[in-house]
Parts: sequence; structure tokens; C-alpha cells
Amino acid sequence: MIGRHHIGLAFVAGLACAWACDGGERCGPSTATVARVIDGDTVELTSGERVRYLMIDTPETTGGKNDCFGAEAVAFNRQAVEGREVSLTYDEVCEDDYGRLLAYVSVGDREINALMVERGYACVLQIPPNGADRADEFDDLEYAAKNGMAGLWGACEEVTCD
Repeated sequence: MIGRHHIGLAFVAGLACAWACDGGERCGPSTATVARVIDGDTVELTSGERVRYLMIDTPETTGGKNDCFGAEAVAFNRQAVEGREVSLTYDEVCEDDYGRLLAYVSVGDREINALMVERGYACVLQIPPNGADRADEFDDLEYAAKNGMAGLWGACEEVTCD
């Protein structure tokens, strides 16, 4: 006879496998190839899934908009990730209201989210609960980019993502 304790352990083990057996991520793939860059902060994977970068917002280039430094943000994102294998790291909330995965995106040891803020291609956008543990880090990167007039901070009369 199997006791309740063993059934409970089996259930927990099953949940752990459901989370870890897909490559270690409960929200989506932990690695993937970027098929195309949609804009400065969104990509489409070869699987068809779309990924919205956590903690950043870039000037708009879609929906008829052409905000200052938006084209540069798209070009930087394209150069960094398009056609490349990326690592995806998720936070508490897995998807946004549009069904896009929410993730930190890295190529090798370079995290693109932080790099875009550091180089002035993006502003910080924290939507709680995601990013709570990294808000200070991203705020510091944006502060340094603003003070150094990096990217959009030196090029745009009006920063639309701030």
C-alpha cells in the first residue's frame, strides 16, 4: 500500500519534472533561435513564439510610428540577436496581455536587455512583479546612460520611452 506521503512526493516530483524537463524553464524554452526582430524590444523565435524583453522599453517603430532613435534600437537588436541562438530567462509573470513571452535575452554571456539600456537604446520599464530584484541595477544603467548622453539620451530632443 502506498501512503499519502509517497503520493505527495510523486506529485511534487511530477511538478518539478514538468517545470525542469523542458530545459529548465517553466514559461518557455531556455534556448531558442531568433527568426526575426520585430522592434527594439520584441523578437520572434523560429518556433513562432514572440518574446518581449523584460525591464526595457524602446522607441516605437511599429504601427505607423517612427520615434526618435527607434530605428537605431531595431538595428542594434537585429545585429545582436537575429539568426542567433539566445538564452531566455524568465521572471514571475511568463506572458504579457498579447501572449508574448516575457524574458531576459542573452547571447553568450551578454544580456541584451541590460546592454540596450547601458548603450542608450532603451529606457527602463519595470512592470511588477517582474524585475523587482533587478530594478536598481537597471535604474543605475539608465542613470549612467542619461549622464553620458548615450544613444537616445544624446540624440533625441524628446525621449518617448521615458
